[in-house]
Amino acid sequence: MIKRALWQGMIAGTVGGLAMTLGEKAEQAVTGRPDSYVPARVLQRLTGLPEHPGKQPLPVNWAMHFGQAALLGVLRSVMAQSGLRGPAASAKFAVVRLTNDQILENATGVGAPPTTWPRRELAVDLLHKGVYAFVTGVVADALAARGGPGPGQRHAALRPGRHSGVGPVPREEAHGRKAAG
Repeated sequence: MIKRALWQGMIAGTVGGLAMTLGEKAEQAVTGRPDSYVPARVLQRLTGLPEHPGKQPLPVNWAMHFGQAALLGVLRSVMAQSGLRGPAASAKFAVVRLTNDQILENATGVGAPPTTWPRRELAVDLLHKGVYAFVTGVVADALAARGGPGPGQRHAALRPGRHSGVGPVPREEAHGRKAAG
């Protein structure tokens, strides 16, 4: 499962990152909002790269932007492989995406807590991270579905709803493989 989650998650996260970027560029064309160089500044601080005032090198900005998108996609893929799929799973993942950003930005001193942001900036960030989370989820779910239901879905199929008397799916059947007998 982990091998599949790695490659599928990198693909799903990259597609989600691309969708987010295209959405950001469309929004910026309409609103006039300038490019953000926060990803580059965070990467510079995390890696000890030299910092630059003003506009940041595009390759550094994209390395952090798309690298983070791809790596977080692995987590969404693990969710999908486990059976956590659909819009509810993507909504949970959106919170993880936002939390990851805030930890990195605040820990490095590059960003400030969202409660201090202008409301418009906060709304724009939530929108774009939501696009990332849901597009990543659609791709991760579609790739995971090729392998059938996840262990959680197999367990739920034993008896719909949550019931204390329903034991776990047998270990050898959790991932759809029955023991050779």
